[in-house]
Amino acid sequence: MHSVGIVLHPRRDSAAAVEAMLGWATGRGIEVLGIGAEIERLNCAATAVPADELGRRSDLVVSLGGDGTMLRAMRLADGQRAPVLGVNLGKLGFLAEVDVPELPGALSAIDDHAFTLEPRLAVDAVLNGQTLTAFNDVAVVRVPGDGSAVVAVRVAGQRFVSYAADAVVVATPTGSTAYSFSAGGPITSPNVEALLVTPAAPHSAYSRGVVLSVHDTLDLDILPGSGRLAVEVDGQIGGYASPGDRIELLARPGAARVVRLGMTTFYQRARRKLRLTDSAEIAE
Repeated sequence: MHSVGIVLHPRRDSAAAVEAMLGWATGRGIEVLGIGAEIERLNCAATAVPADELGRRSDLVVSLGGDGTMLRAMRLADGQRAPVLGVNLGKLGFLAEVDVPELPGALSAIDDHAFTLEPRLAVDAVLNGQTLTAFNDVAVVRVPGDGSAVVAVRVAGQRFVSYAADAVVVATPTGSTAYSFSAGGPITSPNVEALLVTPAAPHSAYSRGVVLSVHDTLDLDILPGSGRLAVEVDGQIGGYASPGDRIELLARPGAARVVRLGMTTFYQRARRKLRLTDSAEIAE
């Protein structure tokens, strides 16, 4: 490994984690790269690079923050050779692999090739000629005062099901534990290549979600009875859709890769982070 890129949470204190990385990298002759606007507030010795070059110039991208920072790091590494290591500086940190005290040991294990890679699916939303990429989900969400989300789901060119709801969420397996889960969708292993369509607060006759193959074409048609909708991409507004608009959704398996060190499984993390419990009727 010759270079490591870092992606910082915009507000949380990441100075200790950055210093730990710099100390480890200096001892091994490895360059630490960071996005200029992020690292200048720390006044550290990392080399400043533009955001669009970080993934290309790094052998490893390290996310220092919470799940939002991890998703941003995955987008920066999209289509590049660098895998992403998540370091938790937050409370939930579902996507993170290690906490700050474990960081030097984790970096050494990666440098010694003692790790595995977990491919992560991305979904591209094409709206009005603009392409927006998500690793968690794309959601069409009602704008307060503008009416419900009335959306038809088209699969393989055919209208399959329609929803009237507060939102319709199209999630990757990564995003199955985020907005989709809150809306009642299933927990899905990241090893599954599928898109999950889940209505949030539905008030239509059909209220169940669907699981679709990544090989199916998927479109969301905003129907005449719908209000204007915000198009949220990994929780950030990427644009707006109005009745008559169509959003094309394209799945891209293996768009990014996440480092796993064998400390916990996906199912252990899901059970702990989401505080899953068994039925009271089931004896231990």
